[in-house]
Amino acid sequence: LGHDRDPEAPSLARGGLEECGDRVELVHADYRQLGRVLDDRGVARVAGTLADLGVSSMQLDAEGRGFSFRRDEPLDMRMDQSQGPTAADLLHQAGEEELANLIFEYGEERYSRRIARSIVEARRRALITTTGQLAQIVRRAVPRRGYQRIDPATRTFQAIRIWVNRELDQLEAFVVVACSRLLAGARFAVITFHSLEDRIVKHAFRALAQGRLALKILTKRPIVPGDTELDRNPRARSAKLRAVERLA
Repeated sequence: LGHDRDPEAPSLARGGLEECGDRVELVHADYRQLGRVLDDRGVARVAGTLADLGVSSMQLDAEGRGFSFRRDEPLDMRMDQSQGPTAADLLHQAGEEELANLIFEYGEERYSRRIARSIVEARRRALITTTGQLAQIVRRAVPRRGYQRIDPATRTFQAIRIWVNRELDQLEAFVVVACSRLLAGARFAVITFHSLEDRIVKHAFRALAQGRLALKILTKRPIVPGDTELDRNPRARSAKLRAVERLA
């Protein structure tokens, strides 16, 4: 389950899972539709669930998607390019205050108000239609103070991607559904890639464990990748894994 329409994804997934035979069924659906997908297949309870909330490297690197500012390309950012407005559309519809709030909330960017003001001023002069344009606007708005570990545009691009794809919408509800579908003794693990997702999952697990579901939290602190994994996959640096077990 996911919310991407990458035409190569199904064939790649099938190839990787080929040895599993008919024990695997690939379903194209938003992960937040988990309950419906299980009901459609007559599945009441599951023996385990893994949710990887990250964006695939294939998506980030694919030309024409607009996720990266390493290339100057159309400002799209939609996971599913068949639905919804693009990042460029939303940037031209949103007011300055809304932009500042979402860049601060979703990107945890301290200079969100400066960036939002710069975006609004720039779009008065010309449409912002490419990743290169947006990246330059953000870089000029962020004060430079010595060495910077990440590009100044990184947090803003993350925030806009989350906004375009509604990545945090109903995440807590998804966690509730996934936990409620577990068999006794089954486990649910979630891999997040930024602090907002991690915080939602952590609080949802705690609330469920203290409330109506008999859950045991297996990760008091999230599990993070070690040096060996980071050497093999540097993009895993922000990954955090949390897990629970259904007791009854």
